[in-house]
Amino acid sequence: MPRIAKGAVPSPNIWNTPQVYELENRAVDPDGAADAAMRALRSWAGGTVLDIGCGTGYHLPAFAAEAARVIGVEPHGDLVALARRRCAGLAAVEVHAAAAQDLPLPDASVDVAVARWAYFFGPGCEPGLRELSRVVRRGGAAFVIDLDASRGAFGRWFSRTVPGYSVREVEAFWDRHGWQRQPLDLRMVFERRADLEAVLRIEFAPKVAEQAIAETPGLELAYPNVLRWRHF
Repeated sequence: MPRIAKGAVPSPNIWNTPQVYELENRAVDPDGAADAAMRALRSWAGGTVLDIGCGTGYHLPAFAAEAARVIGVEPHGDLVALARRRCAGLAAVEVHAAAAQDLPLPDASVDVAVARWAYFFGPGCEPGLRELSRVVRRGGAAFVIDLDASRGAFGRWFSRTVPGYSVREVEAFWDRHGWQRQPLDLRMVFERRADLEAVLRIEFAPKVAEQAIAETPGLELAYPNVLRWRHF
């Protein structure tokens, strides 16, 4: 059994099928819109970046190209091992096995914190937000990027897979905690049809996934997201 950090919420996709999730990471946002939107709000050049729920460390090398120090935090021990292997040659990168609500970092030690598709949905995430307030230094910023379930076919498929998800409650949660939002019109572009179908099958319930595959011709699909942020 893999080592799991206490309090972690299981991920239905990357925890079970990291190889397929790697295909998804490669396909998402070929235009770099998400990183550009974050940079416009708070650059991480020369600073310390924290990637919460970093998974296999896919985004850590890109952060390391600009930041002075990059810290990945991931609760799933097997994924931590993969992330460390990926970044073994990068002296500025370190990866810790920990959950978002128990970050192994000193107070006021981070310039930019990012949680990307790491299940910061809303209600229930208060402990993680308190940790962000503790570790992000004054003048820093925190970003949460996630699916926008209120838009597009992708949002509809997600809502059918997770029927208990409430867009209204999630938006009220982030408003209540003082976060701002910006829609992101991302897309996924795959090299092979089989990869697209495999990704849809790890993202949605079986019946929903097959319908999504039937509704998606070609190698590309729209992926509506939302960028949430807070300055400290």
